[in-house]
Amino acid sequence: MAAVAKTRRSGAMLLRCALLGSLAAAPVCGAAAEASTNASTNASTNAAAPGTPRVLREPALQSPKALAAATLAVARAGSRLVAVGERGTVLLSDDAGEHWRQAQTVPVQVTLTAVRFINERTGWAVGHLGVILRSDDAGQTWALQLDGQRAAAAVAIAARDLNDERAQRNAQRFAEEGPDKPFFDLDFADAQHGLAVGAYNLAFATADGGKTWQPALQRLPNPKSLHLYGVRYVGGKVYVVGEQGLLLKSDDGGASFNALASPYKGSFFGLLAARSGALIAYGLRGSAVRSTDQGEHWEALATGLPMSISAGADLGPAGLALLSQTGDLMVSHDDGASFQKIAPSGGPLPAAGLALADDHHLVYASLRGMRRQALP
Repeated sequence: MAAVAKTRRSGAMLLRCALLGSLAAAPVCGAAAEASTNASTNASTNAAAPGTPRVLREPALQSPKALAAATLAVARAGSRLVAVGERGTVLLSDDAGEHWRQAQTVPVQVTLTAVRFINERTGWAVGHLGVILRSDDAGQTWALQLDGQRAAAAVAIAARDLNDERAQRNAQRFAEEGPDKPFFDLDFADAQHGLAVGAYNLAFATADGGKTWQPALQRLPNPKSLHLYGVRYVGGKVYVVGEQGLLLKSDDGGASFNALASPYKGSFFGLLAARSGALIAYGLRGSAVRSTDQGEHWEALATGLPMSISAGADLGPAGLALLSQTGDLMVSHDDGASFQKIAPSGGPLPAAGLALADDHHLVYASLRGMRRQALP
C-alpha cells in the first residue's frame, strides 16, 4: 500500500510539472532525473561540493532559442515583465510583452517554476533541485540563495535540534534522496519575510530577505507529506494549498499553521487573492473554490472547465482572471463570485503562467514560449 501511495503522489507531482509546462522536456519534469542526468564527477567547477549536479554548478546558456523556450511563470517587476522556465531560462520585456530578451546572468540551469517581485527591482524565483534565486535589478541578474544540497543539510540540523525521532528519520531520508525535490511556489509578505513550498512537504522560510532560509516543514500539519503547490500572504495571513485538497492557514505570519476544512479532495495548484480579501483556490479538472471569511468556509465556483486551472492573476480594475492549461481565460468582474470563459486568441495554448502586462494586455507563459493577448 505504501508503494502504491508513493506512486500516486509521484504521479501527482509529474502532473503538476506538466501543468507548469515541463512537458517540453520530459526528463526535467522529474527533478531527480534532472539531477542524475546532469551529475558530473568533476567537482572543481565553481568550487562546488563533490557530487554537485552540473545544472547547479553552471549558469544558464545564452541562446536565441531561449526566446522560444517553455516558460512556466511570469510576474511584473514595476513596468517590466519577468518570465521563468526550463533550463534556467529567464526572459525580460520592457514593452508589455511585445518583445523579449534573455536575462544577463542566471547561475543555474535547472527548471524554474515560479517568480515573485515585491517591487520594481527585488524578486525571487524558485525551481527544481531546491533552488531559490534572488534578483535586485528587476531580473537582469540573479544570485543563488539556496539549493537542494544545502536544504537537505539544514533539514538534518533542524531535526536534531527538535529531538524528534520521527523528524530525524524524515530528515535522514530527505538527505539520502539528494537535492532532487523541486519548489513549486513562493511568496513574500515584505522585503524580509517569505515562504517557498514544494514537493513532499518541502517548505523553507526566510526572515532576512533570503540571506538565510530555514526549514519550515515542521510548522505545517501535513503528516502525509503531500505536495505543496501554492502559497500566498493575504491580509496578515499565510495560506498554503496542495494535493488531495490540502488547505493550510497561518495567523501568525507563518510561524505555525492550521489545517482548514476542504470542500474538494483533488489537488489545488494555486491561490488568487482579490483586493477585497476574497480568496480563490484553483486546481485539478477545472475546480475552483472561493472564501470570503479568511478560509473558514468555501463555496464551489462553476468554471465550466473540464481541464485543470494552472494560473490566476489580479487584473486591477479589469477584475480577476484564471487560466486553464489549454489557454482558456476565465474573467470575473464581481470579486471572483462568477467567471466568464474567453477562448484564447490564436487557438489553444499549453499555458502555465499569467500576468497583467499593461492596462490593455495580458501575457501567458506556456510550453510554446510567451504569448501576448488583449484584455477582453
